[in-house]
Amino acid sequence: MPFFPSREMPTYLEEATRKGYSRRDFTKFCTMMGAFMGLEASGVAQVTQALETKKRLPVIWLHFQECTCCSESFIRSSHPMVADLLLDQISLDYSETLMAASGFQAEEAMKHTMEKHKGEYILCVEGSVPTAADGVYCMIGGKTSLQILEEAAENAKAIIAWGSCASNGCVQAAKPNPTSATPIHKLVKGKPVIKVPGCPPIGEVMAGVIVHVVTFDRLPELDNIGRPKAFYSKRVHDTCYRRPFYDAGLYVESFDDQNAKKGYCLYKVGCKGPSTYNACGVMRWNNGVSFPIQSGHGCFGCSEENYWDNGRLYERASAFPGFGIEADADKVGMAALGVTAGALAVHAVATNLRKQKLVSNLEKEGKQSEKDLE
Repeated sequence: MPFFPSREMPTYLEEATRKGYSRRDFTKFCTMMGAFMGLEASGVAQVTQALETKKRLPVIWLHFQECTCCSESFIRSSHPMVADLLLDQISLDYSETLMAASGFQAEEAMKHTMEKHKGEYILCVEGSVPTAADGVYCMIGGKTSLQILEEAAENAKAIIAWGSCASNGCVQAAKPNPTSATPIHKLVKGKPVIKVPGCPPIGEVMAGVIVHVVTFDRLPELDNIGRPKAFYSKRVHDTCYRRPFYDAGLYVESFDDQNAKKGYCLYKVGCKGPSTYNACGVMRWNNGVSFPIQSGHGCFGCSEENYWDNGRLYERASAFPGFGIEADADKVGMAALGVTAGALAVHAVATNLRKQKLVSNLEKEGKQSEKDLE
């Protein structure tokens, strides 16, 4: 049941204070979230003001066909207030995994939230929905996942699909997809769905989406498939620190070769960074310490649709956009070497021309001096 049943919900600042956080901690949290969202100083001020003054936004968090890795990622965010303020409050409304209540009390908590906060609550969904065999593969309290989703989505202020399972089906929807696992946006009609893909998505990205809705009272700007542009507008390849090795045609050929020890590009051993849109290379994981490529493993492309069916995980893609054309790794390497050789040749020619011009000028000056002496 809600923590404040007899009075209005507290603001986020009031809740932070109740939990023992200082004003300084709260300000740091707001600044961090504003930075992750790509906001300017004025935007950070808006985040701070919103969390100071606005009442907590009710949240219902549903779990269907998934492994709970999205929740795990969220509660392990680098800043303790992400989980302690946002998620702890979320669990007080409805979350099968984290809420204290169970059975009848849990169902009553969700019903109470939907009725009392009609049109105000955020609906977060983790996992895909099975539609085969009338949905019997995932049922809660005698209802199918689809029935629960439709009921909860009807009066939601915003709907967020956490992770690749909810955003695109993920492994459950991989061929032959025996349960007919279906992503949320294909089942919810007439309402926008914010997709936050990844297996799992980055915890700070998840928090940033909620904070954006709270601060600006609207959905964040989305790309053409429904992902927040603030976090999914660039490829992992574009922000990868190994990109210079790719441009130079220097690749790891196997995970135990010398090139791997030198930190060369992992494209040839299956890295999907060139075709994956995510913020892993910028925000990173584990308190900003690392991400898969930095740990020596190629990107799986887990935030892209059908990544389980897009070929073998350790097999490089045959082609992708690069240098304005479709080019594979070998051509890129050859092109890089060719450009380098061409640049050296151009430099040599230019240098010789400059030398010839200098000599010619000196000769002219010498002849002029001889005339002056005569």
